Amino acid sequence: MSVSNSIPDSRRRFLRQLSLGAAAAAVAGPVPAFSQPQPEPMKPADSGKLGFAIVGLGKFATQQIMPSFKDCKHARITALVSGSPDKAKKLAQEYGVAEKSVYSYENFNSIKDNPEVDIVYIILPNSMHAEYTIRAAQAGKHVLCEKPMATSVEDCEKMIAACNKAGKKLMIAYRAHYEPFNLDAMERIRKGELGKLRAITSDHGRPVKPTEEKADSWRVVKKLAGGGSLMDIGIYALNACRYLTGEEPVEVTAQEYSDKSDPRFKEVEDNIHFTLRFPSGVLASCTSSYSYSEVKRGRVFGDKAWLDLDPLSDYYEHNMKIGDDKGKEEPKLKEGNQFAAELDHMAECARDNKTPKTPGEEGLKDVRYIMAIYEAAKKGKAVKV
Repeated sequence: MSVSNSIPDSRRRFLRQLSLGAAAAAVAGPVPAFSQPQPEPMKPADSGKLGFAIVGLGKFATQQIMPSFKDCKHARITALVSGSPDKAKKLAQEYGVAEKSVYSYENFNSIKDNPEVDIVYIILPNSMHAEYTIRAAQAGKHVLCEKPMATSVEDCEKMIAACNKAGKKLMIAYRAHYEPFNLDAMERIRKGELGKLRAITSDHGRPVKPTEEKADSWRVVKKLAGGGSLMDIGIYALNACRYLTGEEPVEVTAQEYSDKSDPRFKEVEDNIHFTLRFPSGVLASCTSSYSYSEVKRGRVFGDKAWLDLDPLSDYYEHNMKIGDDKGKEEPKLKEGNQFAAELDHMAECARDNKTPKTPGEEGLKDVRYIMAIYEAAKKGKAVKV
């Protein structure tokens, strides 16, 4: 059976299971209201920008991604895809999207006939990423997909193959790669300001609240999420260790603990501690949790100095400290809109036929490592990668 022929049933099953309706795409936790940018109507000057279809109109899409288009130089919203017609219609009016460019999940394939859509941005539960990436590629559109890329290595490979076959770009939305503080940290490390790297620590956690936050409902359902805290927020620590060292790990170890009497963790993991061993000898120690008080930090240790990013992966507020045996400093960097930078990069890659800095292959690597971490936790021994 082809992918496109099976979609309506899978979509209906998803909506019945969680009753999420228009919230099917929420991929982020709560953010203080004061930090959320407000949407602005599309301006005539936007007509020269590449058009994005937003697939899934949940919390992350509507509160972070869509408002960020106002800061984009090369990207604009030209279509919406949602299971909630009323919500989609209201947002279409707010963002100047034509009524004919509002799609349901059932008629999504007809987006191929819309010349105003150049790129499809998939902001759906993890298990649906492969399905809609493949459909978008078959419709002749470039794809920006949220992370984790998919819930299996096999699905990641199918996504890459579909986009390659269609001659379309596939980029995974690793926003930290476009965020000024993280970029500055990478540059300092590459220049040798910390000396030879010795170790990294990174912790990412927050309390998941599926009964209070609609955006968290699917996160504790393994069929939809693929896993628990590691898939959702532990991936920030994993990916950060890779881009900060500039290396790929060769071995992973892991331990997992979840209170199975807690209904949140009947299907997915809560706490997981994992280590990554890199070829240079750097050892990274990372944690992720769905029951911590919120934390999003990372520290890099060199033989000359250390560098802190705390938070490392926030939406709008970042902080960096650098220290050695003589003292410490706090570089003053200008915050930037990492979402707008990410969207613009995707648009430029599609327009100029360039390879994205976070292509499908980047997402595939992380999913491979995540599966190795789960294996190491299950077996209780190191796994080579």
